[in-house]
Amino acid sequence: MHLREKIGSAWKWLYPGLGVKRWLVLLVLGLFLLSLGVSFFYVQIYRTVELPGAVSPIAYALTLQFLPHWLRGLLLGTAGIACVAMAVFRLSKSLVSAFFQSDRESIVDVIYRRRVRRRGPNIVVIGGGTGLSTLLRGLKEWTDNLTAIVTGADDGGSSGRLRRELGLLPPGDFRNCITALAEAEPLMTLLFQYRFGEGLGLNGHSFGNLFIAAMAGVTGDFGQAIRQSSKVLAVRGRILPSTMQSVILCAELAEDTDGNNGQYQVQGESSIPKAGAPIERVFLQPGDARGYGESVQALLDADLIVVGPGSLYTSILPNLLVKDIAAALCASEAPKIYACNLATQAGETDHYDAADHVRALYSHVGESLFDYVLVNDNLEVQKPASWNAEMVKPTADGTYRLWPADLVDEETPWRHDPTKLAQSIMSIYASHRRQSRSRIKLPVGLM
Repeated sequence: MHLREKIGSAWKWLYPGLGVKRWLVLLVLGLFLLSLGVSFFYVQIYRTVELPGAVSPIAYALTLQFLPHWLRGLLLGTAGIACVAMAVFRLSKSLVSAFFQSDRESIVDVIYRRRVRRRGPNIVVIGGGTGLSTLLRGLKEWTDNLTAIVTGADDGGSSGRLRRELGLLPPGDFRNCITALAEAEPLMTLLFQYRFGEGLGLNGHSFGNLFIAAMAGVTGDFGQAIRQSSKVLAVRGRILPSTMQSVILCAELAEDTDGNNGQYQVQGESSIPKAGAPIERVFLQPGDARGYGESVQALLDADLIVVGPGSLYTSILPNLLVKDIAAALCASEAPKIYACNLATQAGETDHYDAADHVRALYSHVGESLFDYVLVNDNLEVQKPASWNAEMVKPTADGTYRLWPADLVDEETPWRHDPTKLAQSIMSIYASHRRQSRSRIKLPVGLM
């Protein structure tokens, strides 16, 4: 770290919110009073005690009698402050560094960032799959007050097998959110994501899914299993299901796979993208599934709600099709953002632009739901040769404010960059707050 960076980092100890300045003032006051008491004692000895002649030259030098009184005080005071500052700095670094893993950051930077995050906005995100975990990975650097509402309609892969065999909610999306919000060591995160490649009965299962399933068996409750699993990885925030009931996602398609006109239905979240026909609508069975109480309350208490990114019909809408969740979303006074996908998804949103995504949501949940739609405006990306998708065009229909930004992850251009995505969302939130404050007018009598 360069000298200029060290100086700038040192000034952060005086930033608001760290809870340090009051104790620094108390420390300085204590040292001042101690120094004042010692100085009175020193002056008394200096004026009344006569030193033997043999040591008088040494005493003369040690007591700085060759300097004027004001210069002696300045010199001793400066030396004292330097010693105290160095001692406090080294002591705090020795004591506190044991609690931080990174040597690349100063202690004050880590403390300041954590204090700021603790006072961050209460953000609720709704979705599932890779998109939700990407968003959480970015937002956790801005606030600790995060709540992820996750779908329980997944029926494929390891999650689907555990759901069928043990009667659990599918743990896969919950596992991804836990690892995205984790502060535990990277090895523990890799362990939760580890997927067995062989073994009778284990093939295809991830360790995290099995851990959550085991925790559900120990606690007897899936919600408690998620809370305890989150503690293991020191998760920052909450991960909640949209409903605790076992639901099946169904789709009504525009035509069958043979090209015959007429609507037909497909059951199962994993089967819908494989049907090969345009989706007219999706719905849950049972249709009266009750929303999870904590999720409903989280939406009503939110400062900001973000829907997406994620698979439109199989990750986002399964949450919003729970009537209690949809009602709480509509009733919440928090600004609502839809984070649109970067690319279309084969079997779900072929040839969709941003406005098509929003219209699909409105047709299922209700009109004029979102205040802002966050879209990617960087369409010139390097596409893989085998890519069967296209970048979503940033279009609008006038019922919401379009917020274009470069959201592309340079290494995987069909996915969001977590840092860019979170920065854009926080910019929208800051802009909305400024506009809200500007609309507040004082009563005439107070102007």
